[in-house]
Amino acid sequence: MTKVMAVNAGSSTLKWQLFDMPSETRIAGGMIDRLGQENARFIAEYGDGQRFEQQEPITTHELAAAKILTRLKDLGIVAHLEEIEGVGHRVVAGGEIFKSSTRVTPQVTDEIKALEEYAPLHNPIEAYYIGVFEELLPHATQVAVFDTSFFSTLAPEDYLYSVDLNYYHDYKARKYGAHGTSHRYVAQRAAELMGQPKDLKLITLHLGSGASISAIENGQAVDTSMGFTPLAGITMSTRSGDIDPSLIPFLMSHLGLTDVQDLIDILNKKSGLLGLSGLSADMRDLEAVEATNARAKLALDVFVNRVVKYVGAYVARLNGVDGLVFTAGVGENGKELRQHVCERLAAFGVKIDPERNNVRGKERLISTDDSKVKVYVIPTNEELMIARDTFALHENDAEKQA
Repeated sequence: MTKVMAVNAGSSTLKWQLFDMPSETRIAGGMIDRLGQENARFIAEYGDGQRFEQQEPITTHELAAAKILTRLKDLGIVAHLEEIEGVGHRVVAGGEIFKSSTRVTPQVTDEIKALEEYAPLHNPIEAYYIGVFEELLPHATQVAVFDTSFFSTLAPEDYLYSVDLNYYHDYKARKYGAHGTSHRYVAQRAAELMGQPKDLKLITLHLGSGASISAIENGQAVDTSMGFTPLAGITMSTRSGDIDPSLIPFLMSHLGLTDVQDLIDILNKKSGLLGLSGLSADMRDLEAVEATNARAKLALDVFVNRVVKYVGAYVARLNGVDGLVFTAGVGENGKELRQHVCERLAAFGVKIDPERNNVRGKERLISTDDSKVKVYVIPTNEELMIARDTFALHENDAEKQA
């Protein structure tokens, strides 16, 4: 058995899971929240329902990584750190360089840093953590797993913008997508549940705080709603999704803004459900008051409207659809949302079973037996995908050395 750690690093959080491979048994998992503050929170779940939680100063990324590894030993999860033979790192932007998960080398780390302009809030910190874990676990295989790599199969007509083609050739201005690891996981799981028929056409709906929809044929991505950045696509919790670019100078003029980044921040952080409702970015809050709050209901209606439009477009792009998959926080837990979306897709032969749909966070077929399109709830597991890719590359290295 091989122990593999999956690391998902953010500027103020560090999430991790430890797996036994190839059995894919989750040994432990947890996170550090409010990283960089005196009241950072360390959480670990392990064993038979055991949980460790403590508030403490964790002020640097090095200290955060060291805390995780130290606690693994202190809690008896591992006897020696040498047991961890692989570490997989989630990296947001791989550009056109990384079309699959890749074993980390100094050159790979440098290229991740060079892709900073495509994900300025993510790539630098992810590259930094790679270096930290390399120092703390020098014996382990370090692997970078890219959110964008799943969408490397998009055709030019799907990833290009209708602007001067030289902007693509010179600056790589194109659609890259996001949430690729999640879409890949649930698509593979749906194929397993459906008996893995050839030429399977799926539309996967990753509906969380950030949300994206992907069209997938025979296991490969055909199109996805997010674009050059995760700001594009459907309405999200605080992101606007698609807008007319001319709205940017128009609003800047009326709001008295001179720095375009100020408006980009508004589109990223103060728009979406929050901007429409003026109340909350959380769909649960809006659903609780939609009967009496017109703006809350409007925000929910707009969200469903945008989801349905993208799904309809992707049915046309795929020339049909065999399955829909709901995943991520809203997709896995929002039975009312799923019902509203599926009711709007009845023209495509989608029929949802209310009893089957009465589920939260569990894998289940929720369509009727006579539905022409199978509809699933499949909880996403990006960390497991990271562990799978890391284990595969680790084993490949071991075979070469044998």
